[in-house]
Amino acid sequence: MSRFDHDQSRRAFLKRSAALGVAGVATPFVTSLAAIGEAAAATSTDYKALVCIFLYGGNDYANTLVPYDTASHAAYATLRGALTLQRDALAATALVPDVALPGARAYALAPTMAPLLPLFDAGRLAVAMNLGTLVEPTTKAQYNARSVRLPPKLFSHNDQQSFFQASNPEGATSGWGGRIGDLFMSGNGASTLTCINASGNAVYLTGKSAIQYSIGTGGPVPLIGNSQTVYGSATAAGTLRQLMTGQSAPMMAAEHARISKRALDTYQQVTTALAGAPNSNFPLFPSGNGLADQLRMVARLISVSATLGARRQVFFVSMGGFDLHDNLAVQQPVLMGRVAAAMRAFHDTTVQLGVDDRVTSFTASDFGRTLSINGDGSDHGWGSHHLVMGGAVKGRKLYGTAPIVGAGTPDDVGQGRLIPTMSVDQYAATLAGWFGVSGGEMGTVLPNIGNYNPSSTNIGFL
Repeated sequence: MSRFDHDQSRRAFLKRSAALGVAGVATPFVTSLAAIGEAAAATSTDYKALVCIFLYGGNDYANTLVPYDTASHAAYATLRGALTLQRDALAATALVPDVALPGARAYALAPTMAPLLPLFDAGRLAVAMNLGTLVEPTTKAQYNARSVRLPPKLFSHNDQQSFFQASNPEGATSGWGGRIGDLFMSGNGASTLTCINASGNAVYLTGKSAIQYSIGTGGPVPLIGNSQTVYGSATAAGTLRQLMTGQSAPMMAAEHARISKRALDTYQQVTTALAGAPNSNFPLFPSGNGLADQLRMVARLISVSATLGARRQVFFVSMGGFDLHDNLAVQQPVLMGRVAAAMRAFHDTTVQLGVDDRVTSFTASDFGRTLSINGDGSDHGWGSHHLVMGGAVKGRKLYGTAPIVGAGTPDDVGQGRLIPTMSVDQYAATLAGWFGVSGGEMGTVLPNIGNYNPSSTNIGFL
């Protein structure tokens, strides 16, 4: 199952500098061409960061944010069967929002997500309810009649991952995180470091000019030319570096050399900056947690943003394993416990760094899952619930419309699959507006945002 956005034509190589044609260890090599992007339309004098936390596989919404009021929990339990989280086990994580939901509706976080409850209570965590991919506002009647445009290939992992990240199915060449980066990259001292991926590669961070820079949890991934020796020889290492970066007449070779030099220079720049932010300064992150390792690296980069000359940065981290057709009752609580622990550590670290009001994190996923179960798991769904975290968040609130729990409801398109009442575009527009994207630029970032009433495009959680 590919997460990459491939474009391997020669013309695209020359135009986009090969950034999408290579992945893995070579990613810093190709992504350093972000510096040649078009001039940004936006400027900024302060620092802000957006951090996308993508849960690959389609997180099960019903056992993440669990119906807690008596009537809704009973309806939930009827369809969940053996996967039901019992109501008495949810009392310790029940959410008490500043504004009560209509109809005395109530929710609780899954028990293993308890580390996030104090953030909700402190107004630093908000819930975006029934969020998913849409092209335009869609009702159940319109869905059934196919009288509105729908995201292509609904319930498909690859396509819905891409549609969430890019507003287009698999094969998209840019994502909304990268398109935000397009607007701000020239305001950074090193435009290469505008869009940074700590988990490999994702279309979300690829712009039309901005190209993501990939970094490992231990720091920048070196090219072989970064090594001091090759097979024990410093002379061989120097010769290889010269071959990689030397001037050449053929266009492809010259482009290769330019990419190589920038990659090597960026490696040195980031490595030097991170030396001032050693891992020992970030003790709050749990061990044995891959998502926490990625967020620790993001926190380290944010801590040296001034050294790197960065004023606006968009980050991407991710975690897999959420495609739980089986064994959901055992595996999902573990996964969500890791997510909660990593997010809490990241939030508390931004507080220690004094940047918590300038860093906003948010969850994302392919889709939600069915409320009905298939044995000991759930199937691919559509709408889901997501979390937004940070000092700028207007938290202790549940935004959007709480879906009616049950089968055959106005919110259900089959087996408890939620038809979204909040689009990814509205979610993204709220985040982008806080980041500094103007109303006039929003259509560039989110091509479908014009399908929504302007009064509904800012959800209000920032």
